[in-house]
Amino acid sequence: MKHTILAILLFGCMLTACTGTDKQSDNDMKQPELTQQWDKVFPLSEKVNHKKVTFTTQYGFTLAADLYTPKDGQGRMAAIAVSGPFGATKEQSSGLYAMKMAERGFVTLAFDPSFTGESSGQPRRTASPDINTEDFMAAVDYLSQLENVDPNKIGIIGICGWGGIALNAAAADTRIKATVASTMYDMSRVSGNGYNDTDDMESARFAAREAISKQRLADAMAMAGGVVDPLPDNAPQFIKDYFDYYKTPRGYHDRSGNSNDGWRVIGTQAYANTRFLYYINEIRSAVMIMHGEKAHSRYMGEAAYHYMVDGKADGYDVTRQPNPNPENKQLLIIPDASHCDLYDGGYTELQAKGQPKNMIPWDKLADFFNQNLQ
Repeated sequence: MKHTILAILLFGCMLTACTGTDKQSDNDMKQPELTQQWDKVFPLSEKVNHKKVTFTTQYGFTLAADLYTPKDGQGRMAAIAVSGPFGATKEQSSGLYAMKMAERGFVTLAFDPSFTGESSGQPRRTASPDINTEDFMAAVDYLSQLENVDPNKIGIIGICGWGGIALNAAAADTRIKATVASTMYDMSRVSGNGYNDTDDMESARFAAREAISKQRLADAMAMAGGVVDPLPDNAPQFIKDYFDYYKTPRGYHDRSGNSNDGWRVIGTQAYANTRFLYYINEIRSAVMIMHGEKAHSRYMGEAAYHYMVDGKADGYDVTRQPNPNPENKQLLIIPDASHCDLYDGGYTELQAKGQPKNMIPWDKLADFFNQNLQ
């Protein structure tokens, strides 16, 4: 049904529904107890230093993060904050991006968003367009105050649903000098319209709103959106791709909602009634939108790019002025790459077996930040 599809899409990157109670109800501390042993889904590079840190947002949440620094770094360096995918944790894709950028000379910070992973906030696995945008800006606050960071040289990377959030943060915060949105979802668009805008009608949105409104009294802690397990034989390819990342040793993590029981059904209610990329056509700083050629989500990245540069695009109901600084905006399409290939580069066989496909152009990302964080 329309409302079931929309409820599932509210957290942006998964399909299926499951119910349950919050497994992390004790994680609402001002100073979270951080896991100190290395528990990422990727090995620690010998080229970087790593430590766990925390920082606070203007809403009073304490966010847990991994700080990566290049071992040969000197002086005040450029820095990058990283988060995503939506429903994932810093032990997964965002941590890998942060570490790879640290290998290339940047101070980097991969953080768990509010209500997620090791960060504080109750109820768990809740989201908000405003709070999530603030999470990025608070990360910039933290980086700006480090002795080894030049506060005038800070960028951000958002992956999947956090790609759209990164664009929203870049539109709001002029301290962000360069932004990469990788394999992005526009969370507000897909939540309100469904995939490929197939539910972009008042009747579908009303059905979804009615269902979620009733859910608030029926079971406010019901969960939905964890990757379907077991995987149906007839699942779409992108669902199979999600399964291979989140439910196998390739990317599984026990603190990740996407790897487990998902998101609160009502916890992302605001996203469906928000269009938070309205002003991205006014971003003056540098932006790269990177997407896979074969990604099911590619249409969202391409539309966001064209709206950002031209002030108009398919899927956007408004037409605004063209961007005053189009020369520092890029759309990078990675040949043959799927959505999840840009989580970790992809592999030639399932469960991270075979050979790495190396779909993420790390050096191109580093060149982009080096050029624009001057």
